[in-house]
Amino acid sequence: MTLASMARKYEPRKVTPASERVATSAMIASLAAEGYETVSAPFGHALVDAARKNDKIVGLTADLGKYTDLHIFGQEMPDRYYQMGMAEQLLMSAAAGMAREGFIPFATTYAVFAARRAYDFIAMAIAEENLPVKIVCALPGLTTGYGPSHQATEDLAIFRGLPNMVLIDPCDADDITGMVPQMIAYEGPVYARLLRGKVPSVLRRHKPDYKFQLGMAQMIREGNDVLVISTGIMTMRALDAAEVLAADGVEVAVLHCPTIKPLDLDTIAAEAAKGGRLVVTAENHTVIGGLGEAVATGLMMRGIHPAFRMIGLPDAFLEAGALPTLHDMYGLSVDKVTEQIRSWL
Repeated sequence: MTLASMARKYEPRKVTPASERVATSAMIASLAAEGYETVSAPFGHALVDAARKNDKIVGLTADLGKYTDLHIFGQEMPDRYYQMGMAEQLLMSAAAGMAREGFIPFATTYAVFAARRAYDFIAMAIAEENLPVKIVCALPGLTTGYGPSHQATEDLAIFRGLPNMVLIDPCDADDITGMVPQMIAYEGPVYARLLRGKVPSVLRRHKPDYKFQLGMAQMIREGNDVLVISTGIMTMRALDAAEVLAADGVEVAVLHCPTIKPLDLDTIAAEAAKGGRLVVTAENHTVIGGLGEAVATGLMMRGIHPAFRMIGLPDAFLEAGALPTLHDMYGLSVDKVTEQIRSWL
């Protein structure tokens, strides 16, 4: 809770007339993806499709099957679905044990619970042993309005420092559907952020031949004035902002980086080195320890020094509320992304 929010806590309550109230839910990931088609539970369906071909795949969750779309897997394959209860440390330990027995476990929970509550178990039982446990976590970054207890704003920073761990931050349903088989094929541990429920299909609208490739960045939109290097839902925001800025004659290129670790620095450096463009990173994560710092460090180490800015969440515990309001407040909405880029030109 910030000082400003603490002060508001004790202000007299203002009652909004019923006619002016807008129904919303803090838990629903209201990404305001207007104009995009959606896919229902892409992770759950992709995992079922993969499991039909591979009997070593199992699913485990910590009382959050419905809220990580793993319940779809459970309905189709109940004998390979394990409900561990509200015990995230047990969840990760059990997944490690199954991996040692030759299975490919997919363990799901909320990102805050994996990153904060179960970190030591992930580090010691999974990462140190380099086991093929796939950790898939909902509510990444600012995709819930439930406040600091549920907002995983620092999960990528936490797991970036963990040896052997691959990190994925998908943009949309296309990324999620594509990442599941590649996670299975990868022999070590993977941490993936998850968008659940009705997930927009973004990337193929802008690049019809787009296919997720583990460890690879891909140019989704070309532009000569600004290069936005983005990940997760911020690629969607960057693409929408690019269309707005195009009306003002500003050309914005968008380079999508769904894999945070290993980061595709070869592609990033090649694009950033072209010169003449403002380079902006955009992420649904704190500016501490995420994509922005990784890109800045990588470019500096290679002797590439473009004009550089970062769009991301502040180094603070965020407030609770409706997501559209919070995205405006913290600079993640299309309008705010557009404003920030315009102000830097």
